Amino acid sequence: MTKGIKQLSLEQRDELLTTLKARFEQNMKRHTGLEWAKVQEKLEANTEKQWSLNEMEITGGEPDVVGHDKKSGEYIFYDCSAESPKGRRSVCYDLEALESRKKHKPENNAIDMAADMGIELLTEQQYRELQEFGNFDLKTSSWVQTPADIRKLGGAIFCDYRYDTIFVYHNGADSYYAARGFRGLLRV
Repeated sequence: MTKGIKQLSLEQRDELLTTLKARFEQNMKRHTGLEWAKVQEKLEANTEKQWSLNEMEITGGEPDVVGHDKKSGEYIFYDCSAESPKGRRSVCYDLEALESRKKHKPENNAIDMAADMGIELLTEQQYRELQEFGNFDLKTSSWVQTPADIRKLGGAIFCDYRYDTIFVYHNGADSYYAARGFRGLLRV
């Protein structure tokens, strides 16, 4: 990686693009009417976004295109792994929550991890949109962006899918579990 710039080697980039193209072609219902060549063109023009997508990939997110913003021209990638990304589990919600723990602190928190990766946590609405493409988080759960009024009171929200239903729950923001991680999105 170049000093201060987040970019992949040519080999890493080629491997990432090959993986993303295969996933794109295998899951056309997620992006009906979109063409891989146009997505790839956008990706090749933005090395930092490639780096972020690679971070999503190596932490188990299996990112895929789920939409196209016609106004901005951006393609929208969500983590589409069946379960909450394995490399992003056992984290509390944010730094404030992490610092408030007296004992048994997790190694990291969802908000800072996402920021370091250059992605955002899904909102509750985006999580619901994700579920339109399949059934995700049947055994795990995922932190989602929490409204400021809930967070101010010490809570955070997370979602999962059980009994053919999307559930939205609350927990103390400082809690963490081996089966709870977070899903992200990236605009390219």
